[in-house]
Amino acid sequence: MIRMPAVAGFVPKSFVALRNYDLKKFVADLIAGLTVGLVALPLAMAFAISSGVLPQAGIYCAVIAGFLISALGGSTTQIGGPTGAFVVVVSGIVQKHGMDGLFMCTLMAGVLLVVLGLTGLGTAVKYIPRPVVIGFTNGIAVLIASTQIKDFLGLRIEKVPGEFLDRMRVVAENLGTFSTTTTLVGVATLATIVLCNRFLKKVPGTIVALLLGTGVAWALGLPVETIETRFGGIPQGLPQFAIPVFRPELILPLLSPALTVTMLGAIESLLSAVVADRMSGDKHNPNVELFAQGVANVMSPLFGGLPATGAIARTATNIRTGARTPVAGMIHALTLLAILLFAAPLAKHIPLSVLAAILFVVAYNMGEWGEIPEILKLSKSDKSVWLITFLLTVFADLTVAVEAGMILAALLYIQKVTVTTTVARVTPEYVEDGRQHSLQSNDIPEGLAIYRIHGPFLFGSTDKLSVIDDEFDALPKVVALRLRNMTAIDATGIQALEHLADKLHASGRHLVLCGMRDQPAKLMELSEFHRHIGDENILPTLTAGLERAREILRSLE
Repeated sequence: MIRMPAVAGFVPKSFVALRNYDLKKFVADLIAGLTVGLVALPLAMAFAISSGVLPQAGIYCAVIAGFLISALGGSTTQIGGPTGAFVVVVSGIVQKHGMDGLFMCTLMAGVLLVVLGLTGLGTAVKYIPRPVVIGFTNGIAVLIASTQIKDFLGLRIEKVPGEFLDRMRVVAENLGTFSTTTTLVGVATLATIVLCNRFLKKVPGTIVALLLGTGVAWALGLPVETIETRFGGIPQGLPQFAIPVFRPELILPLLSPALTVTMLGAIESLLSAVVADRMSGDKHNPNVELFAQGVANVMSPLFGGLPATGAIARTATNIRTGARTPVAGMIHALTLLAILLFAAPLAKHIPLSVLAAILFVVAYNMGEWGEIPEILKLSKSDKSVWLITFLLTVFADLTVAVEAGMILAALLYIQKVTVTTTVARVTPEYVEDGRQHSLQSNDIPEGLAIYRIHGPFLFGSTDKLSVIDDEFDALPKVVALRLRNMTAIDATGIQALEHLADKLHASGRHLVLCGMRDQPAKLMELSEFHRHIGDENILPTLTAGLERAREILRSLE
């Protein structure tokens, strides 16, 4: 029987934040909201255009969904709206089923997300292992970048194919039609964003590049394609409410894409919420967050908007510019609404090569390329899962990649758990060796907190480290993890321990690991975990770990 979450624990973060709201918090939220709203404007249009729909659809989504996700969500600083994860899926749906099909698919996904949140199944997303998630994001980043080559170079291609290989073939065949002026505008935009992000980190490079690129192109009358020349501009005024045409015959064909949108929306929103937690020190409620994402995706198509989810880059910008509560996210949505009401005509001058350059940066940032070398250090199964997911995402279909990723996740989990089962004879040597790992046979010094991990520490179980997070402020200077009974670990488990080690180190504390078994020890050696705590803090037994803890405590006296 599925239980509904307790009402007391199902309260949006905005409701909690407004209980002690004051002018100081409002000023901080106002600055952050205005900044993120300006950053979101070109992204919303760019995501819509690359998805094969009108640019205003992206803005409508950012306004409606962005407001609802902040108002009803379970994260204090999460920013919601259209993201790159949906570009390929949306494009495919529009090509096959038109805008009616897209709106129906988004509604279906919204309902599924609401169900996930209300039934407490939001935590099920944690059962997707790290290699699968990295494979998705790498593949989606490559696909997004490939869709922007035409506008970045100004190629004269009537219709860009939906399949990656066909798209790249057509691009290669038409490279000779590139526009020098368009390419220079795109390159200048790209350089501006990179330089701003490198040397003016407090100034959003996207805003600077958008304003400069648009201003120069308009002032000089450069012959580049703009939003006006392709789409006729952005309609001024409020998004119009309209119930999409319901086509029963599309329910079954759209079921698989709707599940893909649901899964991608859940994964990205909760990943974004986790990033927000690390940056802000907050703790999100996954079920409340998914409920809000669902409501947002039900409402967005009613106003002509795209599917929505949590946006990691905009969420990070929100936090860096001082956001304190979900009010910042609501102000971000209202900022975009104000632009629609009062400045929409100005958007027609934006060159498409400027938006393409912005999406190149988005694709690079969302790709998590730094994770690939870490994945390649791990076991053959982890590397295989990542590669298969990546290749399916790029060369097959995102829906197939999601389905295959889930199957791989299940098989990987079964395989990891199965190898932890052992049968061995108890010998005098085994009993004697066990004394070095016994908590009862060793004296625990003052100033040391010991936690034990018992059983496989794999994707789906890493959130159990929250026990340490809940007591973090009261922890002593040295924390030890007794890993004698941690029978297996995977890439997700290693990443969780890395984050814990980095967090303890940042707070001036020390982490000691002791008593690892063969499989965890080998995988952590391959992943170079020692870089986070030092070789001297990885010990073979509890006895040795306690002696190391005493050394650290003596050095701190």
